Amino acid sequence: MRKNNFPFFPNNFLWGGAQAASQADGAFKEDGKGLNSSDIQPYLQGLTNDELQSIESKGMTLKDVKKYSQDNKNYFPKRFGIDFYHTYKEDLQLLADAGFSTFRTSLDWSRIFPNGDDEKPNEKALRHYSDMIDCMVQLGIEPIITMNHYETPVNITLKYGGWPNKEVIPFFVKFGKVLLDWFGDRVKYWIVVNQINMVQLEPWLSVGVASDQYANQEQALYQAMHNQIVAAAEIKNYARSLNNPNIHIGTMVADGTVYPASSKPDDVILAMQQNRMQYFVTDVQFRGKYPQFALNYFNDKNIELDITQNELKLINENHMDFLAISYYYSRMVDSTKNKMQPADNLQNPNLKQSSWGWAIDPQGLYNTLSQYYDRYQKPIIIAENGLGAYDKLENDKKVHDPYRSEYLSMHIEQVGRAIHDGAEVIAYCAWGPIDIVSCSSQQMSKRYGFVYVDIDDNGQGSKKRYLKDSYFWYKQVIASNGKEI
Repeated sequence: MRKNNFPFFPNNFLWGGAQAASQADGAFKEDGKGLNSSDIQPYLQGLTNDELQSIESKGMTLKDVKKYSQDNKNYFPKRFGIDFYHTYKEDLQLLADAGFSTFRTSLDWSRIFPNGDDEKPNEKALRHYSDMIDCMVQLGIEPIITMNHYETPVNITLKYGGWPNKEVIPFFVKFGKVLLDWFGDRVKYWIVVNQINMVQLEPWLSVGVASDQYANQEQALYQAMHNQIVAAAEIKNYARSLNNPNIHIGTMVADGTVYPASSKPDDVILAMQQNRMQYFVTDVQFRGKYPQFALNYFNDKNIELDITQNELKLINENHMDFLAISYYYSRMVDSTKNKMQPADNLQNPNLKQSSWGWAIDPQGLYNTLSQYYDRYQKPIIIAENGLGAYDKLENDKKVHDPYRSEYLSMHIEQVGRAIHDGAEVIAYCAWGPIDIVSCSSQQMSKRYGFVYVDIDDNGQGSKKRYLKDSYFWYKQVIASNGKEI
């Protein structure tokens, strides 16, 4: 532990962690659950980390979707997760014992509406999640709930073509209304869509679109994003009608800030343009209209979106209440090598990388928080931040992970720095406080947690939980309210 140079966290600051139901719950055959986009991602053995993540970025073909939906031979890790569906009481107690004051998770759309378009919700699932939320509240843990964290029912893809189809909007809005009706009395913070800007990097998980489903794939993805924006505005409008001032509806982005590779004007301008296209989603959701630079980008790319005046009016009248951000790394752009295209960027040679090639850039978090708060002056929740690493369970059943404490310490310090400069950051959620299945690679060996779960990449193990050294470190961070890191 060391003294924080920026110990400026307010007394009511929320310290905790985050996960997704799709990576943790398991129990894919229980209580009427349907298959979602995460459930049909197989773990492909023998591939490198880069190859596994490359497969994710390319998405799935329609043939893959149909094949994996019927496949009982391959191993699909997210169907089993860490069995949080059955172990949530014990797991939440571990988090409470560490002093967690908040925990972010999702309520699986495909568990509550198995096909996405069902007439009535699955009450068994609602009762389960109600019990889980009650458990959190009883332990003094503030729930932060994501409505859709890569859990689009597969039927939505096969029957409707995924989120690009406007018919999907009312199905999701119905789901959102059910969640607010059931849990709005206990849940204050709602994130409508996880990482709404990730359609270019994770098209399958983000919007349930197969890679060969549309002739103009980029147009389909931006249409899907627009439809999610409309759905979020409708849900916000419904939340307002409930006259419950404790309900806050927010949006979430994955930070993809890039730096210019040099001081050359061309590099600086390209970085600005790429970053601006990252901001455009939140510009729409906080300012109520599409910025001209985004409209110009669509025109230059021959992207024609179906956007109605009624939708624009709805969006303008229903701004989001807060911004949630996931932050893991930064990148850079070189105008001689990169173009004005999302995710067309380079590694920064000035930064060290994790075992999965993610740059470690704590000051990038300070930069991100400052840029977003300067732009919108909205409360910010750090919804994800963490280090994926190979952890070893020693013979004495201990895990020594000083690299994790060091990584998080550096990032938490930069959060305090942003708060000191005026950013209204209200919560910090370390990603995967209990080890879960990796989103990008389907691996258990890519571990983020303070709690080790004895499961390997092939699903073998005792499932027992073991406290890592970082668990006790984070407990002290929370106890000191960020003064000791």
